[in-house]
Amino acid sequence: MLKIENLNKSYKLRKVLQNLNLHINSGEIYGLLGANGAGKTTTINIICNLLKPDSGNVIINHQPVSQATKKIIGIAPQENLLYKTLTCEENLKFFADIYGLDRKTRQKQIKETLAAVNLLDRAKSPVETLSGGMQRRLNIAVALVHQPKLVILDEPTTGLDIESRYEIWELIRQLKNQGVTILLTTHLLDEAERLCQRIGILKDGQILAEGSLTQLRALIPTSEIVVVQTPEEELAIARAEEYGFTPRRYGDELTFWLPEPLELKEIISRFEGIPINAIARQPVRLEHIYIELTSSPANQRTRPN
Repeated sequence: MLKIENLNKSYKLRKVLQNLNLHINSGEIYGLLGANGAGKTTTINIICNLLKPDSGNVIINHQPVSQATKKIIGIAPQENLLYKTLTCEENLKFFADIYGLDRKTRQKQIKETLAAVNLLDRAKSPVETLSGGMQRRLNIAVALVHQPKLVILDEPTTGLDIESRYEIWELIRQLKNQGVTILLTTHLLDEAERLCQRIGILKDGQILAEGSLTQLRALIPTSEIVVVQTPEEELAIARAEEYGFTPRRYGDELTFWLPEPLELKEIISRFEGIPINAIARQPVRLEHIYIELTSSPANQRTRPN
């Protein structure tokens, strides 16, 4: 559905994208992760033909990106594209007109799209009367009203409460089940874990790693992570290293990578004689992979097969 090849973009002397390569399959949810300034927004603007690259190619549904490909893309930006004094129905009518839908198609799509985002009963409600979660769902509806083949969701759940986040997640899953291809950007790594079939980690305009969560886990040389709380951290680190455990810090947590899975009683026995307040086993999560890859001095670029 989307193929990006050797994409480059600079602003004056600053390189924003550096030979960026990205491929998104039809019907999948692809998560693009990266810190602010990594190049996500520039990439999206080029895909939407709002910005011209310095070099490289972008192919959407077998067509080079152009004015014509705009009609097969829907975008829900982080900031809502909504007119708050207009109703839900009026907002969708406005954007349907922009996409050139005829009257009959427009009426049908407005009704079906509002139903898809569970807002049909609020069709006549002004946007300013909707909750934050409802407004985010309507913002996604704006991206869907013209039946695009590729939908870009930029931070779709930022600032929402947990119930609203779950509603948006369910909507995204439903879109995938309907065959819609989705490019999702998010800073919420649990969101990417739950929703995405494949994930790309972007830094300095390049993909550091890409693949399914299982493939990305293979990049970290550990089968399990253990969190240890102790007043004698230096002693615990020295003891752990004797057994081949690799120490890591994630925030204020002292953790160790285990080269092979161990029973909890075996892990505890390794720290015999050291005061331990708590020990917890964890699977390797996307946050561990992300931090390891983006903070690595070598910034190794690995793309699993």
